[in-house]
Amino acid sequence: MARYVEIAEQIAHRIRTGELAAGVDLPAVREHAREHATTTSTVARAYGYLADHAIITLGDRRRARVPADGAIAAARLLDADRVFRLAGSDDPALQLLLDRVGPAVVPVGTRGSFQGLRALARGDADGAAIHLRHYTGAYNAPYARALLRGRHPHLLHLWRREQGLIVPAGNPHHLTSPADLAGRLVARREPGAGTRVLLDQLLLATGTGPHTLQGPQLDSHLEIALAVASGIADTALGLRATAADLGLDFIPLAWEFYDIALPGAALGAARPLLTAITDPDVQAAITALGGYDLTTAGTLTDLTSSIPTARGADRHDPSLGAAAATAAGR
Repeated sequence: MARYVEIAEQIAHRIRTGELAAGVDLPAVREHAREHATTTSTVARAYGYLADHAIITLGDRRRARVPADGAIAAARLLDADRVFRLAGSDDPALQLLLDRVGPAVVPVGTRGSFQGLRALARGDADGAAIHLRHYTGAYNAPYARALLRGRHPHLLHLWRREQGLIVPAGNPHHLTSPADLAGRLVARREPGAGTRVLLDQLLLATGTGPHTLQGPQLDSHLEIALAVASGIADTALGLRATAADLGLDFIPLAWEFYDIALPGAALGAARPLLTAITDPDVQAAITALGGYDLTTAGTLTDLTSSIPTARGADRHDPSLGAAAATAAGR
Protein backbone atom coordinates (compact mmCIF):
# COMPACT_ATOMS: atom_id res chain seq x y z
CA MET A 1 0.00 0.00 0.00
CA ALA A 2 1.31 3.45 -0.89
CA ARG A 3 2.42 5.49 2.10
CA TYR A 4 -0.03 8.35 1.39
CA VAL A 5 -2.96 5.86 1.26
CA GLU A 6 -1.85 4.33 4.55
CA ILE A 7 -1.80 7.78 6.20
CA ALA A 8 -5.15 8.67 4.64
CA GLU A 9 -6.78 5.50 5.96
CA GLN A 10 -5.40 6.14 9.45
CA ILE A 11 -6.99 9.59 9.40
CA ALA A 12 -10.24 8.20 7.96
CA HIS A 13 -10.40 5.66 10.79
CA ARG A 14 -10.06 8.44 13.37
CA ILE A 15 -12.85 10.39 11.66
CA ARG A 16 -15.14 7.37 11.45
CA THR A 17 -14.75 6.61 15.17
CA GLY A 18 -15.40 10.23 16.13
CA GLU A 19 -11.89 10.85 17.46
CA LEU A 20 -11.72 13.59 14.85
CA ALA A 21 -15.20 15.10 15.02
CA ALA A 22 -17.07 17.20 12.48
CA GLY A 23 -15.71 20.74 12.39
CA VAL A 24 -12.23 19.80 13.68
CA ASP A 25 -9.20 21.15 11.79
CA LEU A 26 -6.49 18.65 10.92
CA PRO A 27 -2.87 19.62 11.52
CA ALA A 28 -1.10 21.57 8.82
CA VAL A 29 0.65 19.48 6.18
CA ARG A 30 4.13 20.27 7.51
CA GLU A 31 3.15 19.44 11.10
CA HIS A 32 1.49 16.18 10.05
CA ALA A 33 4.55 15.23 8.01
CA ARG A 34 6.75 15.60 11.08
CA GLU A 35 4.29 13.52 13.13
CA HIS A 36 4.43 10.66 10.60
CA ALA A 37 8.15 11.05 9.80
CA THR A 38 7.40 11.51 6.13
CA THR A 39 7.50 14.21 3.48
CA THR A 40 5.09 17.08 3.10
CA SER A 41 4.25 15.91 -0.41
CA THR A 42 3.13 12.53 0.97
CA VAL A 43 0.82 14.16 3.50
CA ALA A 44 -0.46 16.56 0.85
CA ARG A 45 -1.32 13.56 -1.34
CA ALA A 46 -3.05 11.89 1.64
CA TYR A 47 -5.12 15.03 2.25
CA GLY A 48 -5.97 15.23 -1.43
CA TYR A 49 -7.03 11.57 -1.41
CA LEU A 50 -9.31 12.19 1.59
CA ALA A 51 -10.75 15.31 -0.02
CA ASP A 52 -11.49 13.39 -3.23
CA HIS A 53 -13.57 10.98 -1.11
CA ALA A 54 -15.35 13.88 0.70
CA ILE A 55 -13.86 12.80 4.04
CA ILE A 56 -12.24 16.20 4.58
CA THR A 57 -12.46 19.61 2.97
CA LEU A 58 -9.39 21.59 1.95
CA GLY A 59 -8.93 25.30 2.42
CA ASP A 60 -6.09 27.69 1.79
CA ARG A 61 -2.55 26.33 2.15
CA ARG A 62 -3.93 22.78 2.24
CA ARG A 63 -5.55 23.30 5.62
CA ALA A 64 -8.02 20.48 6.18
CA ARG A 65 -11.28 20.24 8.13
CA VAL A 66 -13.69 17.40 8.89
CA PRO A 67 -17.10 18.18 7.30
CA ALA A 68 -20.48 17.37 8.84
CA ASP A 69 -20.78 14.09 6.94
CA GLY A 70 -17.10 13.19 7.15
CA ALA A 71 -17.74 10.10 9.28
CA ILE A 72 -20.15 8.71 6.71
CA ALA A 73 -17.68 9.29 3.89
CA ALA A 74 -14.89 7.72 5.96
CA ALA A 75 -16.97 4.63 6.63
CA ARG A 76 -17.81 4.39 2.95
CA LEU A 77 -14.11 4.38 2.05
CA LEU A 78 -13.01 1.96 4.74
CA ASP A 79 -15.87 -0.51 4.31
CA ALA A 80 -16.26 -0.36 0.54
CA ASP A 81 -16.19 -4.15 0.07
CA ARG A 82 -18.09 -5.19 3.19
CA VAL A 83 -21.41 -7.04 2.98
CA PHE A 84 -24.19 -5.55 5.10
CA ARG A 85 -26.14 -8.13 7.15
CA LEU A 86 -29.72 -7.01 7.67
CA ALA A 87 -32.13 -8.43 10.24
CA GLY A 88 -35.50 -7.26 11.50
CA SER A 89 -38.95 -6.34 10.33
CA ASP A 90 -40.92 -7.88 7.48
CA ASP A 91 -42.05 -5.44 4.78
CA PRO A 92 -43.16 -5.95 1.14
CA ALA A 93 -41.29 -2.83 0.03
CA LEU A 94 -38.08 -4.04 1.61
CA GLN A 95 -37.81 -6.83 -0.94
CA LEU A 96 -37.96 -4.28 -3.76
CA LEU A 97 -35.10 -2.43 -2.11
CA LEU A 98 -33.04 -5.60 -1.62
CA ASP A 99 -33.58 -6.60 -5.24
CA ARG A 100 -31.94 -3.33 -6.27
CA VAL A 101 -28.89 -3.56 -3.99
CA GLY A 102 -28.20 -7.22 -4.85
CA PRO A 103 -25.49 -9.14 -2.96
CA ALA A 104 -24.21 -6.05 -1.13
CA VAL A 105 -26.95 -6.60 1.48
CA VAL A 106 -27.71 -10.05 2.88
CA PRO A 107 -30.83 -10.77 5.00
CA VAL A 108 -29.79 -12.87 7.98
CA GLY A 109 -33.19 -14.51 8.43
CA THR A 110 -34.22 -12.89 11.71
CA ARG A 111 -37.73 -11.42 11.36
CA GLY A 112 -39.43 -8.95 13.65
CA SER A 113 -38.28 -5.65 15.13
CA PHE A 114 -37.40 -7.08 18.55
CA GLN A 115 -35.55 -10.04 17.06
CA GLY A 116 -33.68 -7.74 14.69
CA LEU A 117 -32.52 -5.54 17.55
CA ARG A 118 -31.44 -8.62 19.47
CA ALA A 119 -29.37 -9.82 16.50
CA LEU A 120 -27.85 -6.36 16.16
CA ALA A 121 -26.95 -6.20 19.85
CA ARG A 122 -25.30 -9.65 19.66
CA GLY A 123 -23.27 -8.69 16.61
CA ASP A 124 -25.09 -11.19 14.37
CA ALA A 125 -26.33 -8.36 12.12
CA ASP A 126 -24.98 -5.01 10.94
CA GLY A 127 -28.42 -3.37 10.90
CA ALA A 128 -31.99 -4.00 12.01
CA ALA A 129 -35.12 -2.86 10.20
CA ILE A 130 -37.51 -1.65 12.91
CA HIS A 131 -40.82 0.20 13.41
CA LEU A 132 -41.32 0.57 17.15
CA ARG A 133 -43.15 3.37 18.91
CA HIS A 134 -41.71 4.28 22.31
CA TYR A 135 -44.03 5.32 25.15
CA THR A 136 -42.76 8.89 24.66
CA GLY A 137 -44.24 8.92 21.15
CA ALA A 138 -40.84 8.77 19.43
CA TYR A 139 -40.28 6.12 16.80
CA ASN A 140 -37.23 3.82 16.77
CA ALA A 141 -34.60 6.24 18.07
CA PRO A 142 -34.91 5.34 21.79
CA TYR A 143 -34.50 1.64 21.01
CA ALA A 144 -31.53 2.10 18.68
CA ARG A 145 -29.83 4.48 21.11
CA ALA A 146 -30.21 2.04 24.00
CA LEU A 147 -29.19 -1.13 22.13
CA LEU A 148 -26.20 0.52 20.43
CA ARG A 149 -24.92 2.55 23.35
CA GLY A 150 -21.21 3.18 22.90
CA ARG A 151 -21.33 2.11 19.23
CA HIS A 152 -22.24 5.47 17.63
CA PRO A 153 -25.89 4.61 16.82
CA HIS A 154 -27.58 5.85 13.64
CA LEU A 155 -30.98 5.54 12.00
CA LEU A 156 -31.35 5.26 8.24
CA HIS A 157 -34.91 6.28 7.43
CA LEU A 158 -36.49 4.27 4.62
CA TRP A 159 -40.16 5.30 4.60
CA ARG A 160 -43.36 5.87 6.50
CA ARG A 161 -46.01 3.22 5.99
CA GLU A 162 -49.72 2.93 6.76
CA GLN A 163 -51.08 0.32 9.14
CA GLY A 164 -54.74 -0.47 9.65
CA LEU A 165 -57.38 -3.16 9.93
CA ILE A 166 -57.54 -5.55 6.99
CA VAL A 167 -61.11 -6.81 6.53
CA PRO A 168 -63.10 -8.72 3.89
CA ALA A 169 -64.60 -6.68 1.06
CA GLY A 170 -67.57 -4.70 2.29
CA ASN A 171 -66.40 -4.93 5.92
CA PRO A 172 -69.19 -7.40 6.92
CA HIS A 173 -68.44 -7.12 10.64
CA HIS A 174 -68.57 -3.29 10.54
CA LEU A 175 -65.19 -2.87 12.22
CA THR A 176 -63.90 0.68 12.62
CA SER A 177 -61.21 0.55 15.34
CA PRO A 178 -59.34 -1.78 17.71
CA ALA A 179 -62.18 -1.33 20.18
CA ASP A 180 -64.33 -3.51 17.89
CA LEU A 181 -62.01 -6.54 17.96
CA ALA A 182 -63.36 -8.24 21.08
CA GLY A 183 -64.97 -11.53 20.12
CA ARG A 184 -63.50 -11.54 16.60
CA LEU A 185 -60.91 -13.89 15.14
CA VAL A 186 -57.87 -11.69 14.64
CA ALA A 187 -54.81 -12.81 12.66
CA ARG A 188 -51.76 -11.50 14.46
CA ARG A 189 -48.03 -11.31 13.89
CA GLU A 190 -45.73 -13.22 16.21
CA PRO A 191 -44.58 -11.71 19.55
CA GLY A 192 -41.68 -9.36 19.00
CA ALA A 193 -42.87 -8.18 15.58
CA GLY A 194 -43.39 -4.42 15.41
CA THR A 195 -46.93 -4.87 14.07
CA ARG A 196 -47.80 -7.10 17.04
CA VAL A 197 -46.41 -4.42 19.37
CA LEU A 198 -48.52 -1.79 17.60
CA LEU A 199 -51.66 -3.92 17.88
CA ASP A 200 -51.08 -4.45 21.58
CA GLN A 201 -50.53 -0.71 22.11
CA LEU A 202 -53.75 0.16 20.29
CA LEU A 203 -55.72 -2.47 22.21
CA LEU A 204 -54.42 -1.28 25.57
CA ALA A 205 -55.46 2.28 24.65
CA THR A 206 -59.04 0.99 24.35
CA GLY A 207 -58.90 -0.91 27.63
CA THR A 208 -58.82 -4.28 25.86
CA GLY A 209 -56.30 -6.85 27.07
CA PRO A 210 -54.24 -8.15 24.11
CA HIS A 211 -54.31 -11.64 25.66
CA THR A 212 -58.09 -11.82 25.20
CA LEU A 213 -57.92 -11.96 21.39
CA GLN A 214 -58.38 -15.22 19.52
CA GLY A 215 -57.05 -16.12 16.09
CA PRO A 216 -54.03 -17.46 14.20
CA GLN A 217 -50.52 -16.21 14.87
CA LEU A 218 -48.47 -15.85 11.67
CA ASP A 219 -45.02 -14.81 10.54
CA SER A 220 -45.46 -12.19 7.80
CA HIS A 221 -47.72 -9.44 6.53
CA LEU A 222 -48.66 -11.54 3.53
CA GLU A 223 -49.73 -14.45 5.74
CA ILE A 224 -52.03 -12.38 7.94
CA ALA A 225 -53.67 -10.85 4.86
CA LEU A 226 -54.10 -14.34 3.39
CA ALA A 227 -55.74 -15.44 6.64
CA VAL A 228 -58.40 -12.76 6.20
CA ALA A 229 -58.80 -13.51 2.49
CA SER A 230 -59.29 -17.23 3.18
CA GLY A 231 -61.84 -16.68 5.94
CA ILE A 232 -59.85 -18.16 8.82
CA ALA A 233 -59.69 -14.71 10.44
CA ASP A 234 -62.20 -11.86 10.56
CA THR A 235 -59.53 -9.17 10.48
CA ALA A 236 -55.85 -8.40 11.02
CA LEU A 237 -53.74 -5.37 11.73
CA GLY A 238 -51.49 -4.99 8.72
CA LEU A 239 -50.30 -2.91 5.79
CA ARG A 240 -52.44 -1.23 3.18
CA ALA A 241 -50.05 -2.66 0.59
CA THR A 242 -51.05 -6.24 1.39
CA ALA A 243 -54.81 -5.67 1.26
CA ALA A 244 -55.49 -4.34 -2.24
CA ASP A 245 -54.11 -7.24 -4.29
CA LEU A 246 -56.27 -9.74 -2.37
CA GLY A 247 -59.48 -7.79 -2.86
CA LEU A 248 -59.68 -6.85 0.82
CA ASP A 249 -60.80 -3.59 2.39
CA PHE A 250 -58.55 -1.48 4.60
CA ILE A 251 -59.43 0.72 7.59
CA PRO A 252 -56.50 3.11 8.19
CA LEU A 253 -55.29 3.58 11.78
CA ALA A 254 -51.70 4.83 11.85
CA TRP A 255 -48.64 5.90 9.90
CA GLU A 256 -45.34 4.66 11.31
CA PHE A 257 -41.64 5.22 10.66
CA TYR A 258 -39.73 2.30 9.16
CA ASP A 259 -35.99 2.68 9.74
CA ILE A 260 -32.76 0.73 9.86
CA ALA A 261 -30.84 0.97 13.13
CA LEU A 262 -27.09 0.55 12.72
CA PRO A 263 -23.81 1.39 14.46
CA GLY A 264 -21.36 3.92 13.06
CA ALA A 265 -18.95 1.16 12.07
CA ALA A 266 -21.51 -0.19 9.57
CA LEU A 267 -22.17 3.09 7.75
CA GLY A 268 -19.88 2.29 4.86
CA ALA A 269 -21.41 -1.12 4.26
CA ALA A 270 -24.88 0.45 4.38
CA ARG A 271 -24.10 2.84 1.54
CA PRO A 272 -25.80 0.68 -1.14
CA LEU A 273 -29.05 0.89 0.84
CA LEU A 274 -28.79 4.67 1.04
CA THR A 275 -28.10 4.89 -2.68
CA ALA A 276 -30.97 2.55 -3.58
CA ILE A 277 -33.63 4.20 -1.41
CA THR A 278 -32.97 7.57 -3.05
CA ASP A 279 -33.20 6.11 -6.57
CA PRO A 280 -36.34 7.50 -8.30
CA ASP A 281 -37.18 4.15 -9.92
CA VAL A 282 -37.06 2.34 -6.58
CA GLN A 283 -39.18 5.02 -4.95
CA ALA A 284 -41.75 4.82 -7.76
CA ALA A 285 -42.01 1.03 -7.39
CA ILE A 286 -42.50 1.28 -3.63
CA THR A 287 -45.05 4.09 -3.90
CA ALA A 288 -47.04 1.99 -6.38
CA LEU A 289 -47.60 -0.63 -3.65
CA GLY A 290 -49.84 1.83 -1.80
CA GLY A 291 -49.58 3.07 1.78
CA TYR A 292 -45.98 4.30 1.63
CA ASP A 293 -44.59 7.82 2.08
CA LEU A 294 -41.01 8.36 0.89
CA THR A 295 -40.86 12.13 1.37
CA THR A 296 -37.83 11.91 3.67
CA ALA A 297 -36.42 8.58 2.46
CA GLY A 298 -32.66 8.41 2.85
CA THR A 299 -32.41 10.54 5.98
CA LEU A 300 -29.47 9.40 8.09
CA THR A 301 -29.62 10.53 11.71
CA ASP A 302 -26.68 10.37 14.09
CA LEU A 303 -28.32 9.46 17.40
CA THR A 304 -25.24 10.38 19.38
CA SER A 305 -26.00 14.00 18.65
CA SER A 306 -29.62 13.49 17.47
CA ILE A 307 -28.83 15.71 14.47
CA PRO A 308 -29.82 14.41 11.00
CA THR A 309 -26.81 14.13 8.70
CA ALA A 310 -29.03 14.17 5.61
CA ARG A 311 -32.61 15.27 5.05
CA GLY A 312 -34.38 15.70 8.38
CA ALA A 313 -37.29 13.59 9.65
CA ASP A 314 -39.48 13.99 12.71
CA ARG A 315 -39.33 10.86 14.86
CA HIS A 316 -42.77 11.45 16.37
CA ASP A 317 -45.77 10.27 14.40
CA PRO A 318 -48.92 11.96 15.72
CA SER A 319 -51.17 9.73 13.65
CA LEU A 320 -50.72 6.79 16.02
CA GLY A 321 -51.51 8.94 19.01
CA ALA A 322 -54.65 10.19 17.25
CA ALA A 323 -55.69 6.64 16.36
CA ALA A 324 -55.20 5.45 19.92
CA ALA A 325 -57.08 8.42 21.32
CA THR A 326 -59.99 7.84 18.94
CA ALA A 327 -60.14 4.17 19.85
CA ALA A 328 -59.96 4.89 23.56
CA GLY A 329 -62.84 7.34 23.29
CA ARG A 330 -65.21 4.78 21.83
